[in-house]
Amino acid sequence: MSSPNSSKWFWGIFLSLVFIGLVFVSVSFLVFASALKRDGGEFISGSSGDKIAIVELNDVIVTSEKIVEQIKKYREDKSIKAIILRVNTPGGGVAASQEIYEEVKRTRDSGKIIVVSMGSIAASGGYYVAVGSSLIIANPGTLTGSIGVIAQFMSLKDLAEKLGISYTTIKSGNLKDAGNPFRQMNDSDKAYFQDVVDNSFGQFLDVVAKERKMDMTTLMKYASGRVFTGLQAKEYGLIDSLGTFEDAIRITSKMAGIEGEPRIVREKKKFSWFEEFLGTKIEDVTDIKDKLFDEPILQYKFQP
Repeated sequence: MSSPNSSKWFWGIFLSLVFIGLVFVSVSFLVFASALKRDGGEFISGSSGDKIAIVELNDVIVTSEKIVEQIKKYREDKSIKAIILRVNTPGGGVAASQEIYEEVKRTRDSGKIIVVSMGSIAASGGYYVAVGSSLIIANPGTLTGSIGVIAQFMSLKDLAEKLGISYTTIKSGNLKDAGNPFRQMNDSDKAYFQDVVDNSFGQFLDVVAKERKMDMTTLMKYASGRVFTGLQAKEYGLIDSLGTFEDAIRITSKMAGIEGEPRIVREKKKFSWFEEFLGTKIEDVTDIKDKLFDEPILQYKFQP
């Protein structure tokens, strides 16, 4: 006959194992659910007319892969008669902006109409992307332009010294650690980075001059890094037309020869049960990380 103490031990161990098992199952489910996202697919609205695809370029341009992939997919889809690239960004990385521009230009040159509709802001890298399109449409109050390049470097030297932190660099050349936040930037460093910025600026100017058919003397009047309203940009020849997003749909339909109301194709957002459980999106967390740590130093970006 078992003693009361042994029964207590049995039930204690049993309940503990049950609890551990439930925790394990719960954690496994959440991990599985976070990995298992329902593919968003496409959302199609409108009548039974021909299709126009909408691609959205929002926030700071850090990478180009997702936007390039969407544009390419819709360019190769023969059921899509035209693409509207909705741009709402202050710009971002030089290389990423250039890659998106090249895909936009490739689409235009393939014969498929791609129209840029500017939202609240389409500046610097956002403008760079736009000039490769078939037509640029902005609202009168859109902020655009900001033709220029910026590179910013943080200095932690004084703070590190106050905290008693020392930093030793072994390098192969005098410019190898240019931009090191733990030492003061010297004249050679500044001249070096200025040369890189000037070269990137020249690339920006060449693309805008070619795409907007402007001579360099005229373009330089507007290439001091300033932003312009859509109304000003239209006057200066930086955009083609003024109008809303709905106007862009109407104009694009006409350009593509679509009769009646077009069907609008958008990519649905992917859905995650884990995100629903947390009440937030994994992308929101990774976006914060990208903005803090992964933004490239060399940028076509409007700095408010």
